[in-house]
Amino acid sequence: MNYKKSIIGVIIAFLLATACCWLPGLIVILGGATGMLALNDSLEQYNEIFMSLGALLFFYGIYKIIRQKKSLRDPRQMALLKSVITCPKCGATKEETMPINTCVLFYKCDSCSANLKPTECYCCVYCSYGSEPCPPSQMEKRCC
Repeated sequence: MNYKKSIIGVIIAFLLATACCWLPGLIVILGGATGMLALNDSLEQYNEIFMSLGALLFFYGIYKIIRQKKSLRDPRQMALLKSVITCPKCGATKEETMPINTCVLFYKCDSCSANLKPTECYCCVYCSYGSEPCPPSQMEKRCC
């Protein structure tokens, strides 16, 4: 998940932006050094920068979440991995799981032992004899 860094950045930026509220109390609890109070005063002048940075990181995180959900709903990103291969010689069928990143150029029929090769107009055995085309073809990417 790419948006986790953005969420962590939001938390840090908002902690720094609101330091003028909680840091003095923490300093008093820890023993209250005047040097630490001076640090608090110096951070207060950057309050608007920290708030802006926090808001920017917050909206960036939301953008990444929405973008990721849209890509998960994109039908081109979801390939079917099961295909039923039908042997052209004997008509036997068998369900197979297709590999995602490689083409299957040869397939041996379990029924008649015929060696299947892709036909001229197709890239692989699944596109030629399967019920579903290979995953790269399904996702409209360059096939094998």
